Amino acid sequence: MTELSELEQQRHLKLQRIRERGIDPYPPRVERTHTTAQARAAFEKAQEEEAPIVKIVGRLMSIRVMGKSTFAHIEDGSGRIQIYLRQNALGEEYEFFKRDFDIGDFVGVEGRLFRTRTGEVTVEVQRFYMLAKSLKPLPEKWHGLRDVETRYRQRYVDLIVNQDVRRVFTTRTRIISAMRRFFDERGFLEVETPILQPIYGGALARPFTTYHNQLHQSLYLRIATELYLKRLIVGGYERVYEIGKDFRNEGVDQEHNPEFTAIEFYMAYADYNDVMDLTEEVVAYVAQEVLGTLQITYEGDEIDLTPPWLRIPLRQAIKEKTGIDFKEHPEAEGLYHAIREIGGNVEPKATWGKLVDSLLKNYVRPKLIQPTFLIDYPIEISPLAKKKPDDPSTVERFQGYIAGMEVCNAFTELNDPIDQRERFLAQGRAFEAGDEEAHQMDEDFIRAQSYGMPPTGGWGMGVDRLVMLFTNQASIRDVILFPHLRAKE
Repeated sequence: MTELSELEQQRHLKLQRIRERGIDPYPPRVERTHTTAQARAAFEKAQEEEAPIVKIVGRLMSIRVMGKSTFAHIEDGSGRIQIYLRQNALGEEYEFFKRDFDIGDFVGVEGRLFRTRTGEVTVEVQRFYMLAKSLKPLPEKWHGLRDVETRYRQRYVDLIVNQDVRRVFTTRTRIISAMRRFFDERGFLEVETPILQPIYGGALARPFTTYHNQLHQSLYLRIATELYLKRLIVGGYERVYEIGKDFRNEGVDQEHNPEFTAIEFYMAYADYNDVMDLTEEVVAYVAQEVLGTLQITYEGDEIDLTPPWLRIPLRQAIKEKTGIDFKEHPEAEGLYHAIREIGGNVEPKATWGKLVDSLLKNYVRPKLIQPTFLIDYPIEISPLAKKKPDDPSTVERFQGYIAGMEVCNAFTELNDPIDQRERFLAQGRAFEAGDEEAHQMDEDFIRAQSYGMPPTGGWGMGVDRLVMLFTNQASIRDVILFPHLRAKE
């Protein structure tokens, strides 16, 4: 057991004294008539002489003792309210409060509301109750909880002392709710697909592997919901979406966490142009619903989310930023040398597709501050997208970027089962050549497509990144309640 600090020892002694008084410091229930916000509203509604008696509960966040009277603040989920305790009104109980109650304790108080000379609505306490004794002191008021790693590891303390952090996660919930309303209002059906999958797919990523003991079968945590959602399009649902967790066995940085939240939708009889239109609509809708504006500030940049967004072919964007036309270098070796000539640092054994992706990530993406769609990608890095009719080396795919960050990925979906099989086989060869992120063969998905899949547009968006943008947070860890961290040694 960890050795207790002096302050913790004092709180344990107070806990013992409370028990010795015959009081349960962790009672099973309490009566509450008003939240703190409701209490303030009730006072403003009533006349001064009719001020109501209220029972409120919450955490003690400040205590200011002034001899025979004490002012304190209680905080609940709706806000804070001041309480006032007087020795003349409470007698010996007043000394009990002064001696054994601390900042951080959960308490209940009962009393009449009044307004102080400074204008603050306050509860004059007639009775008080201990609801949960806090055995660890909160971080010191002025310095707070500033160590970033501690904030992530002990998010519960971070939420107690940092109101701005609480607002971020409240905004996150409102963003997800607004997304759900948007798709529900447009006739999409929300569904749930497997998290444990016998074959992982729908993205280029390494999976987490687990094992089912009774079935004697290796399973994978899904890296995307895509292939199961497309099966539902085959099954007759014309518009489906899912909001849920995906898992990718990859590095951790400002934009990546191994466990993250994504939303994917698929829409029959649509192509990637329709999906671009819908992307502009959903981002604008959510911004207006949650923030009340389409103008946001992120990392010092003023960003306008108003549709329409800029649309640029990937080939053109890379050529403008680097001078390299990747179509003039159809082999990996030639493209590798072209990148080295402009000072690029790339792996000598990287595939042609990886080299194109490195040009995008290193030279183009950081400069896409205003909302932009990069469109029309090489087939080598898009195994699930449909070829352009006039250029079989290019597919109808786009990625959306805001503030230099990828926020969504979308295709006109490949619905030809024969072509899909060939793409999977090519990915299999890449995997055998050392590409650990190559897509796996999925025979059941090809079987599903063989029953007929209508022309379809599909899309996936990282919810965490959208929350980062809308709350002006620099790291994905600041918008995930409990981000993954390396174990402490």
